[in-house]
Amino acid sequence: MTVLVTRPTPDNVTTATTLRRKGFDVLLAPMLRFEPVAFETDADTHFDAVLVTSVNALRALAETSVRQRWLTTPLYAVGERTAQAARDLGFTSVMAASGDGASLRDLVVAQMRAKTLKKSALKKSARLLYLAAADRAVDLDDELRPFGFDVVTITAYRMIAMPELPEDVCAAFTAGRIDAVLHYSARSAHSFVAAARAAGLEIMALAVPHCCISANVAAVLREAGATQVAVAAAPDEDALFEALDRAPRLQSR
Repeated sequence: MTVLVTRPTPDNVTTATTLRRKGFDVLLAPMLRFEPVAFETDADTHFDAVLVTSVNALRALAETSVRQRWLTTPLYAVGERTAQAARDLGFTSVMAASGDGASLRDLVVAQMRAKTLKKSALKKSARLLYLAAADRAVDLDDELRPFGFDVVTITAYRMIAMPELPEDVCAAFTAGRIDAVLHYSARSAHSFVAAARAAGLEIMALAVPHCCISANVAAVLREAGATQVAVAAAPDEDALFEALDRAPRLQSR
């Protein structure tokens, strides 16, 4: 069974290695390209916590000189994989949510309120630094301001849509050799559909099973015309692989 991974580099390499160990053949078509955005903040500005919704935010931060000033600041990550990347970068106090923006919001609200209640002097508003993408599915500013938080959003990176599928992937679709496609974000799914259309492969590309990390991602494929769509039970790669295990049954229907 040949699986097409649309995840950006370098994460797609790790995914491909895992899939090959499971016995799959793998093709790579990264549909988004990571690009850090230069940023700076006032050295005197204090933040009560740092928020990140992607490992890419930490990759961008690693390329700056300002990261040292925040390593002892509590960091809230969208999921355990992002949390581990923060620990690897040197953050000493890291909390992980359950993999999506809603769980991150709830974690921040619960823990920051608990910390505030322990203090004898109640602060007016905790100031949170959100290291975000230029195009983002979750806007933590909107999510957290109603709870009284002062959220400072800084664009740390952007993901550039790739307009074309690799030649080997186009050839594989034409030959009917791709059995399933893995999708990790709505933006990359949009990019995949657009690239398939540009190559004249839309019908073939959408005819195979598509395994999506969330319902939002699945909606992009269904709207484009895909009828065999599996959604991960949780927004993480292990659950996505479980959805992939269902792909042969989807394809046989």
